[in-house]
Amino acid sequence: MIKDFYIKNMVCDRCIKVLKNEIEAQQIVIKEIELGRIQLNIQNDNELDEFEKIITSNGFEVINNVEEKITEKVKIDLIKIVSKLPLDLKENLSTHLAETMHQDYSKVSKVFSSTEGMTIEKYFIKLKIEKVKELIEAQEKNFTEISQFLDYSNMNHLSKQFKIETGMSLTDYKLLQNKGRNPLDQII
Repeated sequence: MIKDFYIKNMVCDRCIKVLKNEIEAQQIVIKEIELGRIQLNIQNDNELDEFEKIITSNGFEVINNVEEKITEKVKIDLIKIVSKLPLDLKENLSTHLAETMHQDYSKVSKVFSSTEGMTIEKYFIKLKIEKVKELIEAQEKNFTEISQFLDYSNMNHLSKQFKIETGMSLTDYKLLQNKGRNPLDQII
């Protein structure tokens, strides 16, 4: 039986690789795997039990609740947006999410806020700030280039938002020995 599973905290390619390897090691047939979702051909209850053990032992969680599925889909979509630089949204974020989710944005936004305790916009800012930290640590781009890559109107806008989110300036962060990035699955 082909079955879709939505997986909480599956936020990067390493997550996909780990789960793919462990699921295949149990000889469970993977039809499709992507961030936040796995489609399996489950033959029996033993395979289902093994799959659930793999998920929980790796710090993930199968999502059964409709609201949590919506929230996780939003998170995954935003992570995908921020991972492809330069950031290139053709329309505003609310329009993009409404089209991607095939739902009214106000509903998606309300569900996300009630599930996560923050707005979609605030979550997106936090993702962008983590990407800024990553780019600073890579030392390949200056602050102006980073602001342009992440579609800030100017470097001052990025600088102000970075200070609000981290409590420090871009330069202070760059000079830190132990940087302190947050894992994407722990941004709340």
